[in-house]
Amino acid sequence: MPLQTLPVLSLASDPATLSRDLGDSFRTFGFAMVKDHGLDAALIARAWALTEAFFALPEAEKRGYFVEGQGGARGYTPFGTEIAKGAKRHDLKEFWHVGRTLPEDHPLAGPSMPANVWPSRPEGFRAVFEQLFAEFDRVGAAILSHIAVWLGLDAHWFDPAIADGNSVLRLLHYPPVPDAEGGAIRAGAHEDINLITLLLGAEEAGLELLAKDGTWIGVSPPEGALVVNIGDMLQRLTNHVLPSTTHRVRNPEGPRAGFSRYSMPFFLHLRSDFRFETLPSCITPDNPDRYPVSITADDYLQERLREIGLKK
Repeated sequence: MPLQTLPVLSLASDPATLSRDLGDSFRTFGFAMVKDHGLDAALIARAWALTEAFFALPEAEKRGYFVEGQGGARGYTPFGTEIAKGAKRHDLKEFWHVGRTLPEDHPLAGPSMPANVWPSRPEGFRAVFEQLFAEFDRVGAAILSHIAVWLGLDAHWFDPAIADGNSVLRLLHYPPVPDAEGGAIRAGAHEDINLITLLLGAEEAGLELLAKDGTWIGVSPPEGALVVNIGDMLQRLTNHVLPSTTHRVRNPEGPRAGFSRYSMPFFLHLRSDFRFETLPSCITPDNPDRYPVSITADDYLQERLREIGLKK
């Protein structure tokens, strides 16, 4: 596989071949693009329209859905709040988080997995995004099953690890940036925290990944395809066999700087009480265990949220 070529893979292809090709793409890039995922195109279209409509609401109305002290876990996070780890400038974006709905008496319900916040408008917001969350959940589990096979595990190895997991659907708005503060970009170079991220393509370009040779590669999925990338949790679990690749959203140039950009990543997370133990098959004399101390997924998440400015 040429280093600069990010493949587009079909989730409807032969399972053994798909597991091999997904694993090879993730091993090489930390990223893959997938089509034939089964997400309903009409549902996605409604989700895009509702996302644009919500972010067009008055600033004061949006801020009414910001929950202090919750680390952005649910509801609205205002523009300029999040900052990439180690960065000096905050990202030029605002976003909304939809999480998993748990019964009040569920053992994982609590500060790390609070109840969802829903806006009173636009109409239909809750119904559409609850359905889309469930669809992303389904597709993400299917992709993880192929990753498990590539790792030499049972296809269902991840099922109990992600059952009632702390996954988040993020609705992102990057406003026009004709006069961006010096050095600030839409999303600074970073790695994702979670297991894998599933991203619906944006109409406006800008997503780039950092290749192993140090060059930035633009990631532009075909219409309807998903971008999928490895997060830090899966990198940790696999002892860096599958890399969590640095990526960014650069600012547009010329006339495109006057346009908004919207995107919709689904951050697939482990259960909050999952304990990290490096997969034995990923430990070798040449790749000794980097993480001999076991911690929970929630401990890891809270540490990272502090690093990116969402928690104090």
